[in-house]
Amino acid sequence: MYKYDGLVVHQTHDDEGIIEIVDKNGERALHFGSHSRQSSMLINEPNRLHSLYARAMMALLLFNDKPQDVLMIGLGGGTIAKFMLHQFADCRLKVVEYRSGVLKVARSHFGLPFDPRLKIKIGCGAQHVLQQSRSHSGLYDLAMIDAYDHAGMAPEVSSELFFDNCRTLMTKTGLLVINLWGTDKDLFKQVSWNLGRVFGWRILFLPVRTRGNIIGFAFAEGFPKLGMKDLIEKAQQLEQQYQLEFPTFLQDLKRSNTRAINRIIIQ
Repeated sequence: MYKYDGLVVHQTHDDEGIIEIVDKNGERALHFGSHSRQSSMLINEPNRLHSLYARAMMALLLFNDKPQDVLMIGLGGGTIAKFMLHQFADCRLKVVEYRSGVLKVARSHFGLPFDPRLKIKIGCGAQHVLQQSRSHSGLYDLAMIDAYDHAGMAPEVSSELFFDNCRTLMTKTGLLVINLWGTDKDLFKQVSWNLGRVFGWRILFLPVRTRGNIIGFAFAEGFPKLGMKDLIEKAQQLEQQYQLEFPTFLQDLKRSNTRAINRIIIQ
C-alpha cells in the first residue's frame, strides 16, 4: 500500500490512533495518521541523524558536549536516543513515551537497541516529572522534550508547572531542550512565556531552516556564561566530529536572539 508518496511497510493501531511506517527514496518515516513525519531515518545509515529538527536539537552540544544523565520526554522513532547512545559511551538515558506501540516500532523498524544505559517507561511524561520531582532533585544534566501526536504538541508538556518540575529534576548547571512548532503563533508565545518565567528568561530559540520547528534551549540558574569566540571554535570542532552543521546553528542562534543571547553568551 502506498501513502504519503511512499510504501507503507508497517501499520498498526492503538487507543491513540494509527501508527504507520513509510519508506521512500531510501528514507524511513514514522507517521501518526497524517502527512507530518514524527521521525525519519536513512535506511542505509541508521545511526546518522537525518531529520532537520533532530539535527538542530543537537545544537545542545555547543553548551553541553558530554551529556551524562539525560531525561527524554517523547521517543518517536528513537533516532535521537539511538544517536546519543551511539556517540556518548558514558551517557545514561531515561525515556518516557506515552504509547507502547511507538516503542515497538522504534525497536522493530528504527533499530533502537536494547542497552543497559537506556531505560524506557511507558506513561505520561508530565505525570512522570511531577511524581519524580516530589522526591528527587538534580538528577539530570540534560532534559529533552519532543512530545507530539497527530494533532501537535501535547499540552501537558508545555505548561509552566511541567517546566518547573523539569527544572527541579535538573542539575544547577543543567540544560533543557524542547522541540516547538513555530507556525502556531499563539501556542508558541504561550510556551515561550512559560519557559521564560521558569528559567528566568535564560532561554534561546533556534529556528529550523526550511521547517516550522523551533528548538528552545533553557538554562538552569547555575549554568556558566560562555564566550562567543570559544563557541565559534567549538562549533567548528563539533562539525568535524559529528558531521552536523554547528556553525550554522550558532549563526542562527545569534541572529534569532539579539536581546536574550547576552544572558547566556559573552559577546
